[in-house]
Amino acid sequence: MDIEQKQTEFIDHFVKQASSLKGSALSSVVTDATSHPSLFAFSEILAVPNVVELEGTEHSVYLDLLRLFAYGTWSDYKSNSSRLPELGSDQALKLKQLTVLTLAETNKVLAYDQLMQELDVTNVRELEDFLINECMYAGIVRGKLDQLRRCFEVQFAAGRDLRPGQLGGMIRTLSNWLTTSDNLLVSIQDKIKWADNMSELDKKHRKDVEDRVEEVKKSLSMKANIDIREHEEIYSEPGGVMDYEEDRSRPKRRRHPIS
Repeated sequence: MDIEQKQTEFIDHFVKQASSLKGSALSSVVTDATSHPSLFAFSEILAVPNVVELEGTEHSVYLDLLRLFAYGTWSDYKSNSSRLPELGSDQALKLKQLTVLTLAETNKVLAYDQLMQELDVTNVRELEDFLINECMYAGIVRGKLDQLRRCFEVQFAAGRDLRPGQLGGMIRTLSNWLTTSDNLLVSIQDKIKWADNMSELDKKHRKDVEDRVEEVKKSLSMKANIDIREHEEIYSEPGGVMDYEEDRSRPKRRRHPIS
């Protein structure tokens, strides 16, 4: 079971909890959800009416915290830490994992220097341990560590919650992709038709050549037959060639000396 499929039961659990609590009681639900080692999607919890009602109340910081885990990164937390509850170690780990997913959304080759800066990691060994133990083993990313080029080549990354307004951009991207695919399909079909036409022309040309060769063969054969018949007629005509035996039987003429 992949990482996206695992989310369903955990999400259902926290949605039910959030639906049954209000106000300050929701702080524990938010803390537990953002600390859970196998939960990486939070939009369904954010959509629970009781959670939405935290907006503008004294407990709205927990709504902001949940939004941070749904859409934000470790850098976002550092920039707004004074307005947010302090994170526990499990929450800090989770937010750094989510930060890697965000970076992988737009770039499939992540430089070590960029990752160390975004994750507050001080050396390559610590970074690689984090990527292997906390990201790849957790199943949220797959990829290859390239120590020579000092980068992480992403082959797969789990998706994060869609940010507000991101759905429209995604729809436009998919629409453009669909249009491009349709145009490519038309181009391929045109090339197939062209190839079929060329194949037919090639077959016709080949047949014309074969027919011409046959005509030449027949012409040469007819000419050869005519030459043979003419040769036979010449040698079969009377007087055309003197018979050797006939020539021997004739009396020889005497030659008279010239005086």
